[in-house]
Amino acid sequence: MKRLPCALVALLWASAAVAAGVTGDDRLLAARDAYRAGDVARLARQAAAVRGHPLEPYVEYWQISLRLNDADAPLVRDFLSRHAGTYLADKLLGEWLKVLGKRQQWELFDADYPRLVQPDTELVCHSLQSRLRLGDSGALDEARPLWSAALELPESCMPLMERLVAAGRIGPDDLWERVRRLLEAKKLGAARTAAAWLPAGQIPDARTLETIADKPLRHLVTLPGNFAATRRGREMALFAVQRVARNDPHQAAEQWEKIAERFSAAERGYAWGQIAWQAALRHLPEATGWYRRAGAVPLSEEQLAWKARAALRALNWQMVHDAVEQMPAPLAAKPDWIYWLGRAHAALGRQDEAHALFRRIAGQPNFYGNLADDELGQPISLPPRATRATAEELGFAAADAGLGRALALFRLDMRVEAVREWNFSLRGADDRRLLAAAELAQRNEVFDRAIYAADRTLAQHDYSLRYLAPFREHVEPKARALQLDHAWVYGLMRQESRFISNAKSVVGAKGLMQLMPKTAQWVARKIGLKDYHPGRVQETDVNVTLGTSYLKLVLDDLDSHPVLASAAYNAGPGRARRWRDTRPIEGAIYAETIPFNETRDYVKKVMSNAVYYSALFDGEPQSLKPRLGTVGARGRDAPKADDLP
Repeated sequence: MKRLPCALVALLWASAAVAAGVTGDDRLLAARDAYRAGDVARLARQAAAVRGHPLEPYVEYWQISLRLNDADAPLVRDFLSRHAGTYLADKLLGEWLKVLGKRQQWELFDADYPRLVQPDTELVCHSLQSRLRLGDSGALDEARPLWSAALELPESCMPLMERLVAAGRIGPDDLWERVRRLLEAKKLGAARTAAAWLPAGQIPDARTLETIADKPLRHLVTLPGNFAATRRGREMALFAVQRVARNDPHQAAEQWEKIAERFSAAERGYAWGQIAWQAALRHLPEATGWYRRAGAVPLSEEQLAWKARAALRALNWQMVHDAVEQMPAPLAAKPDWIYWLGRAHAALGRQDEAHALFRRIAGQPNFYGNLADDELGQPISLPPRATRATAEELGFAAADAGLGRALALFRLDMRVEAVREWNFSLRGADDRRLLAAAELAQRNEVFDRAIYAADRTLAQHDYSLRYLAPFREHVEPKARALQLDHAWVYGLMRQESRFISNAKSVVGAKGLMQLMPKTAQWVARKIGLKDYHPGRVQETDVNVTLGTSYLKLVLDDLDSHPVLASAAYNAGPGRARRWRDTRPIEGAIYAETIPFNETRDYVKKVMSNAVYYSALFDGEPQSLKPRLGTVGARGRDAPKADDLP
């Protein structure tokens, strides 16, 4: 008898498994509902009905999870042994270790902890606690960086922090620095927890903190004459200045000037740094001057980034240079700041240094790599296309149990679990396995995971998978009819939804082009779309029709500028308009100085995506700078459509 190739056997096996699973899908979903309801008896009844389903391990995991606090080690270890190396085993192990850590069953914890693939901060602190009890002094050395690394620490870290305070390795200055950071982030509860470790005379009253947070200006204008005599009094005044600056940097500067002489040089620098940061976020021209008044005081990474951005708006290239030079090495090594430091060198006449920096990031498939290519006069070209996954490679991907479970989860619309299963299964994968997984995902129309896998290749690339362009029969005719660059439309869709047709954001945006319900309703009325109702917004053709129509309306309203329109699509036309400068500025500087982190990242990725889609669609090298162009001055023309949502 002639044997079938192993790749074909694997594909047939995977297809059969999926087909067989369909018959048990309803039971699997019923089991999930029982788990969510905490109904142990109903879950047990469903467990017997899903035997042989690809997702049967999930039902077993749910059963153990519901009684994990009462479970014993043999039960958990049996599951871990039978499902070793899987996402579910690692997930259950992490949950089990947290139970053991809370019980302080350290011998069991220490035996199982080394098997965990992805420990979180809570488990790291449990592990450090266990090491500390055994006299491992290095545990405190490893715990110390956590004090500065995370704004809010889990409960398991608190005994370690207490030990560090007791040992004098975290002193009052360290405590106040953390309290300041937490107050800046509006985390009053966590700030009170950190402040409780201060020396008795310095601990701020909880009610005072709440009063300042609510009415900071009142606190400043009613300061008693002797407020600056204590560290607590000065810190509470600094907190009030910081809070006023969030609402009105000018008012904060005015009030601060009245009392600044009563503070140390470091405290004055901190206050000016806070005021300057908030001014930079509002694009106020005073920001650079206030940053200068902060002097050499250490600034947070966010403050330094906005110092550089304020300087970019002012075209103060020396300050851009100085801000990047002040950044911690990991921040300064990001492509963003390598590029802008290169631009600063170029503007200051140091071309060799500039080109050396540009060469460090040129060729990277991102916004700054694209800009560096442009600075060096190098066209942005697609890398040679890797050989497509062979039948055998596809067969191995299809036979991978983890990827198979992920596809079954996608089929049941259990997207969160599916994404985690898929990503866990591909950890450490080489380029060939990633390309095969991307092809498998594309064939199953799980486009976001196809992009995820193709995006991670290191040496062999397939940009037709990395920049997928599905639904062309819907997108291209509409883009052409509206005279929209369909490469830009695809760049935006890739960033909005990764081509998940039923995508829904946490704020309620839906579909391929992530339309908010009110926006979709407004556009439908504006273009006279017949028979529209909210239930149709996720229909592919309807969603693309409404999304491209809105994009065209926004583009026409904002000088036909794709950078402005991209910002408007994410954050609203009013904001995109307000973020312009009082004079024309480079599109790259406009994008870099968008105050919203999400929108800033979004615009950069949309514009870079468009470059690669153009290269794929046109088959020619591209350039980013012409797409970014120059953004016109604020207020030079009135909105063309006052009612744009």
